[in-house]
Amino acid sequence: MIKFLDLNKINSKYEDTFSSRFKAFLNSGYYIKGSEVNQFEEDFANYCGTKHCIGVANGLDALTLIFKGYIELGKLKVGDEVIIPANTYIATILSVINSGLKPVFVEPNEATFNISPSEILKHLKPSVKAILVVHLYGQLADMSEISTLAKNNNLLVIEDAAQAHGAVSISEEKKAGNLSHAAGFSFYPTKNLGALGDAGAVTTNDDALAACIKLLHNYGSSKKYVNEKIGINSRLDELQASFLNVKLKDLDIQNEIRRDIAKRFLNGIDNPKITLPFYDGSNNHVFHVFVIRVEDRVHFTTYLDQKEIGFLIHYPIAPHHQKALSLYKSLYLPITEAIHDTVISIPMSPVMTNDEIETIINALNLY
Repeated sequence: MIKFLDLNKINSKYEDTFSSRFKAFLNSGYYIKGSEVNQFEEDFANYCGTKHCIGVANGLDALTLIFKGYIELGKLKVGDEVIIPANTYIATILSVINSGLKPVFVEPNEATFNISPSEILKHLKPSVKAILVVHLYGQLADMSEISTLAKNNNLLVIEDAAQAHGAVSISEEKKAGNLSHAAGFSFYPTKNLGALGDAGAVTTNDDALAACIKLLHNYGSSKKYVNEKIGINSRLDELQASFLNVKLKDLDIQNEIRRDIAKRFLNGIDNPKITLPFYDGSNNHVFHVFVIRVEDRVHFTTYLDQKEIGFLIHYPIAPHHQKALSLYKSLYLPITEAIHDTVISIPMSPVMTNDEIETIINALNLY
């Protein structure tokens, strides 16, 4: 059986280091907001090329804190509208709603799965104050065009970079997390840079926003028992920061392995029943997942089960069809709905073997 993702295998190379890090953490007696968090915040900011990184509890909190920070700073107000891609994971949308803002669903580019600048233009109106861009599946959205559009219309741009750690914009020579006013990252275990539990971060070059989020994510406090704002408890765990400090050093190498595997899939899979993902060959894609499309997904997944090839569906239900978002169920989003009905992710990770890669290619060609 070829697993969709073998986290044990991915993390096994770090076992001895993780064990020693855990012992040091345990013996330190300092378990919250310690030196490991400080080190990770510094290193990840340097990695992304931003002035600031604030570690938080998870990716959803990262995005929510960005919006709440901008509300505190007066750059947004409750009730403002935020343009979002309609085909994202629900966390993206929840960050907007949980901040008291209103999502405006926009269709993606069908080839890249990312939000379409031309569709953004169709939805601009005075009540729209921000664009939340998702670098879906690890591929950067068209940030150059989106940034120009936003600048011309005085809009904030926020990146949901939860799947795009290390992706590089060729036009701007900048990494994900440094292509907007602020970005939210998740370090959920399955991510390209994954912790061993929940973890997240905000990156930004905005000094005022960084200062505000540092308050908001720690009960609104900069000094113990002195609370300046209505905040929440969303701190990056000291132990998870320690693990992330270890794994960050390998991120670029592992992303390159993912791209090499993707190229083998793209060059080797040749079946008219399977639509392969768009990729321009650059470092703007880190292939968090490798997403193909098929017309009859039930038949295809049954075939993969028979061939003992793992898979996942990212994502089986369009967000506006979720019960939690029933307010938006009447929206007409045909591109989004077609994508959610036909996508399927095949195995992709930096620890896949040559035999596994060839087995997948051969099986898909025989489908």
